[in-house]
Amino acid sequence: MNVDQKKELETQLWCVANVLRGKMDASEYKDYILGLIFYKYLSEKLEKYVKDSVLNNTDCTFEEILSKKECKQYIEAARHACVEHLGYFLLPDQTFSYIVRKGKGEIEKEKDTFILEDLQQILTAIENTSAGTKSEENFKGLFDDLDLSSNKLGKTENKKNEIVVEILQKLDKINFLLDEHKSDVLGEAYEYLIGEFAAGAGKKGGEFFTPPEVSRLLARVVTGDKKKIRKAYDPTCGSGSLLIRLQEFANVGDFYGQELTHTTYNLARMNMILHDIDFDKFSIRQGDTLEDDQFQGLEADVIVANPPFSAKWIGDKSPALASDDRFTQYGKLAPSSKADYAFVTHMISHLSEGGTMGVVLPHGALFRGGAEGAIRKHIIGKQNYLDAVIGLPANLFYGTSIPACIMVFKKCRKEDGDILFIDASKEFKKVKNQNKLTQENIDKIFNTYEDRKEIKRYSHKATLKEIAENDYNLNIPRYVDTFEEEEPIDLDEIAKNIKSIDKD
Repeated sequence: MNVDQKKELETQLWCVANVLRGKMDASEYKDYILGLIFYKYLSEKLEKYVKDSVLNNTDCTFEEILSKKECKQYIEAARHACVEHLGYFLLPDQTFSYIVRKGKGEIEKEKDTFILEDLQQILTAIENTSAGTKSEENFKGLFDDLDLSSNKLGKTENKKNEIVVEILQKLDKINFLLDEHKSDVLGEAYEYLIGEFAAGAGKKGGEFFTPPEVSRLLARVVTGDKKKIRKAYDPTCGSGSLLIRLQEFANVGDFYGQELTHTTYNLARMNMILHDIDFDKFSIRQGDTLEDDQFQGLEADVIVANPPFSAKWIGDKSPALASDDRFTQYGKLAPSSKADYAFVTHMISHLSEGGTMGVVLPHGALFRGGAEGAIRKHIIGKQNYLDAVIGLPANLFYGTSIPACIMVFKKCRKEDGDILFIDASKEFKKVKNQNKLTQENIDKIFNTYEDRKEIKRYSHKATLKEIAENDYNLNIPRYVDTFEEEEPIDLDEIAKNIKSIDKD
């Protein structure tokens, strides 16, 4: 897909979103738009699969397995093959194209253009066909947030129907297969929309989306020179963008993610499937990662996360957590008012011996004292797991303007005598009200990290002794001096210039 095609696709998608803009908040209408795009994708993927793999040596079309007597024999074969390989099944009269035609009044046997009940039954059917199969976990409750009965769609049932028909018809005009050799066109489109919705949702946007520039930087840092990753994990996976981004730099075997918010949990599962990640290659689960770790025993080669900054958690008020080895080996638990280090130590507990993890945290996590200082001291002084600290510009993330950092951890560090500090806080491009990392900024950060280069006013390798002398305070200005001395004023030169002006 070239740049012009991508821009055209994004424009078309935003036109679809405009149908609901103004009727409800961005954090709400995203569920309808993204859910219906996903339904279109599932329909078209299934129709293509049945045509190519089940009916390829027959004279039957997918639509004819319901209408033609000699073709009906293939229904069960199609159902079995689709559930086995795709994880779900739809009949020809349950597909996106059929419902669009019904909404237009183009189905001869069905002059009624009311489709809401049909659509609701179809979305339920997708889930039901996966029940009791290997794909059940990834399809169960997937469309729960697509509420077709909501009054926000319209005051009457007919008005709601008109709105949904309009959305489906606009989506029907969009060709997602602009380039047959580019399988992630729809995935890119989906990521674009999620980003637009995050920007519109303000503070709520940060709950489900990490800006692509940050996710790309994080993915490059944690993958490094790895070409294959057996297991990748994100304990606060949001829409799944950090996990998905890893595919740009390495071949990932299995993906694991946990997400607290139900709506975002559904979005992450959809996003995985839309990026052509097979249902048996990912496991996304819902729940509080700190209180209910649903991947106990998992050891991942790569871990990425952008946890909610300084979130509250139950901490030592829970007897179970107060004795949980994920937290207790550090001497103190993270304070209940700030869960940053609870997420860090949780991630460390899931990191394989040769693995790498990168976590986005607020700058306060670098220097706050008390329990957090004690945990930092243990991680650095006893475990020696911290590999690098990367300071990022302010105003990169949705919902907060505070500057953040990336902390990189490894259990087996090649250069274990120092920690690399990078101050990239001054290098960014301002776009509207948000700062963005350019590709040049990302390349500079990555190359500096990869080569562990020391660059004046940009990066420094601090010895463990140096860090201990600073009482394990990791505040970046302690290690990277960005102060630029002003050039001394030459008073004699100024006097000469004044005399020259007077003469003139």
